[in-house]
Parts: sequence; C-alpha cells; structure tokens
Amino acid sequence: MSEDEKVSATGKRIGRVAREYATQQAKEAAQKREQELTEPTTTGSDPAIPPRGTPIIEVTDIGKSYGRVIALRDVTTSVKAGEVTCVLGDNGAGKSTFIKILAGAHQHTEGKFVVDGEERHLSSPRDALGLGIATVYQDLAVVPLMPVWRNFFLGSEPVKGIWPARRLDVEFMKKTTRTELLAMGIDLRDVDQPIGTLSGGERQCVAIARAVYFGARVLILDEPTAALGVKQSGVVLKYIAKARDRGLGVVFITHNPHHAYPVGDRFMLLRRGRSMGDFPKAELTVQDLTSMMAGGAELESLAHELERTMGSSNEMVAELKAEVEGDAQ
Repeated sequence: MSEDEKVSATGKRIGRVAREYATQQAKEAAQKREQELTEPTTTGSDPAIPPRGTPIIEVTDIGKSYGRVIALRDVTTSVKAGEVTCVLGDNGAGKSTFIKILAGAHQHTEGKFVVDGEERHLSSPRDALGLGIATVYQDLAVVPLMPVWRNFFLGSEPVKGIWPARRLDVEFMKKTTRTELLAMGIDLRDVDQPIGTLSGGERQCVAIARAVYFGARVLILDEPTAALGVKQSGVVLKYIAKARDRGLGVVFITHNPHHAYPVGDRFMLLRRGRSMGDFPKAELTVQDLTSMMAGGAELESLAHELERTMGSSNEMVAELKAEVEGDAQ
C-alpha cells in the first residue's frame, strides 16, 4: 500500500469514528431531552421542596447597617413551604433592604439568617439561587421584543448538537415554556409572540413560572402589583396563590394591605427600618393592617391639623376623624 493510500485509509477511519461519535452524542441528547420533559423540573442538585408548613427561611433579629446609617434592625419572621409571608410597609420602611438580604444581594450585619436549619451568610444572588431562593423584581428582567419562550430561558438557553454544529434547542424551549405556563394556569395564545405584547399581569406571571421552573423553593416578589390596574392585580394574586398551592414559600412585598390580605398567611410590618411585629392571619383584619401601616398617631395628628386649617365641618376632616375613632375602637 502506497503512502497516499495509507493516509486516505486513515482519514476514512477517522471520519467513520467521528460520525459514530456524533450519532451517539445525538442519541444521548435526545434521551436527555425526553427525560427532562417527563421528570419534575428540579434537578438532582436542586434542594427539594419540604413538606407544607416546614420553615425554609428563618430570620431572627436581622439587621443591616451602612456604616453609621441603620437601614434595618430587629426583624424576625419565617418563610414556610406552602405559605405566603407578606412584608408590608410604606416607602422607606426597609422592604428593599430586607429582600436584598434574602436574595443574597446584600449581607446582613446583625442577627441570624437560617435556611433549612443551617445559618447562612449569602455572598451573592447565585448563592441564594443555589438554595432555591429566587427573586422577581419589578422590572422583571425581560426583553420586550423577544418571544415569550426566549425570555423564559433567557440566560439559561439549552442547546443541542456538538460543536461546531451546536445550536439552540428551540423545539424543547417552546414545548417546555408552554407546559410550564399551563401548569401555572397561564394559557397563552402563542409562545412565539413578543413578551412586550402581554399585559403587565401576564408578564409578571411568566416571570413567576420561569422562577418555579428553574428550581425555586422560595419565591420573593418585589411589589408585583404596584404598577398594575385592579384586574391585572387580581391576575397576579391568583398566580401567587397557585405558587403557594404548589408548595412554594412565597414572600410578597407590597405597600397595599388590600392586595396582601386575600393571599397572605403571615404578615410582617416594617416602619422606618424596624419590625412592628409578625402576625398570623387569624390575629389581624385588613383594617388592622391599614391602621398599623398608616400609623394611628400620625393620622390623629393630621386630623387635628386639618381641623384647625379647614374647619371641623369639612367633609375630608370628618372622614379622617371617623377613621381614627374607628381604629381606636
């Protein structure tokens, strides 16, 4: 056999081995995709969702200081599987600081932060995600002109094939997006439509379903109904209840007690960086929540001030005094 024939034969053998390897890789990838479609969405490395009522996160006297500025102090509450913990407070109450600690964006400087019975000091949001703690912020981190399925897998796109022919597994992403949204009760007309064409409530629900799919056990929602109308707020509250019914622990951040009370199981109120208490639903009414957030003393002082300037016969003054008297009773 000549030298050229030897080289040709060697090239053929290498080509045959490469084709066999590519075929085997394709079969394994197809089997893996089929397994992902038939098994639960959490992987073996994701922490499992504990039984309903089991504490996942417990914070005790937690606080955060920036030098000599105290942003949060003496906050105690828990987040349990299958329950909604509502964190209420007016602007500047410390809600954002609190969720940043839970999400791993900031480290606490006081108190204890316990996850699954073990004290933790999270150094980044990636640490929180590794423990199954996902945060959905008000801006949602979506690209309005991209389809729903692209936004669902944004930053975590599955691929198929081997290099150099590796490409996005579009079929898997579309099918999974449709399946996961249906599991949350969201029936979209078409997952190919740009997410910017959805309503504000529907975009919030896509973000919630995305967090659940990628292994969230605790779902932190930062003011999800703040910029929504009455109908769309109701849609979001329905999907918060859906997430709770699937066994997730939900932290619902809001300044609206009328949104929190229908879905909440526990209520933690913040004012000026301090906790006013952590209450189960059985101990409070929506009127109690409203009064505690507004501050009875502040309302009474405002009523007296308006009475001096506008007169006791003014309709607004009368309504405010009646509300203060009702709270006192």
